[in-house]
Amino acid sequence: MKIAISQPAYLPWLGYFDLVGQVDMFVLLDSVQFEKQSWQQRNRIKTPLGLQWLTVPVVFRGHFGQQIKDVAIRDLEFVRRHLKSVELNYRRANFFERYFPELKEILLSSVKESGLAALNTRLIRWFCEELGIQTPIVPSSALNQQGRRSELLVNLCRAAGADSYVSPLGSAAYLLADLELFSKADIEVTFQHYEHPVYRQLFPPFCPQASALDLLFNHGGESSLILLSGRKASFLPHEVTPSGVAMERAG
Repeated sequence: MKIAISQPAYLPWLGYFDLVGQVDMFVLLDSVQFEKQSWQQRNRIKTPLGLQWLTVPVVFRGHFGQQIKDVAIRDLEFVRRHLKSVELNYRRANFFERYFPELKEILLSSVKESGLAALNTRLIRWFCEELGIQTPIVPSSALNQQGRRSELLVNLCRAAGADSYVSPLGSAAYLLADLELFSKADIEVTFQHYEHPVYRQLFPPFCPQASALDLLFNHGGESSLILLSGRKASFLPHEVTPSGVAMERAG
């Protein structure tokens, strides 16, 4: 079984969903320490001036060290602000009317749940449904495993019955140093290779790395094929540097 593990991000970019779509199980890493001003609580949308941050305000002061699954949303008024920003910048997109009502319903429901992980998880599942991704998604807290960094990843792989782990390139810095842990557990490690596709987008020139909302609003039902077009053969550990830069492949 092939799995990937990543923290629950807010309105993730395309590469996040490429990772979800290429494995047999995706584990949402909600049982590790929350990082302020990370992808866990913010992401970007496309505007006439480039990429704009949308950030979910959370309760942080006095809660240092809290796990992602325990993070509460501080100011529920953010929903109105985010919806206004999305509507202002995407109302002329071809598929805005198709997706905006569902996005609005999910964000408004966060007022009742008031938990960051719950909000992110619901958004991720919605994106997967719209992008045709059927990979089972499981929170790491449900697997009840302990450990730090690579040790925790190995334990989660074992608990899921995985023999193959696909990692984002950004984790290469510590993962390459800990390959022996995976090897001893008979778990093969590869690194995701995703090249961001260029597609029709409002407000040229094209800006990559926006939330997957950008693709959905602009391309609707074609989004799944556009997403898939950026997937390349995974990198093997010897093809990646500790800084997360892929080496040139032979041939």
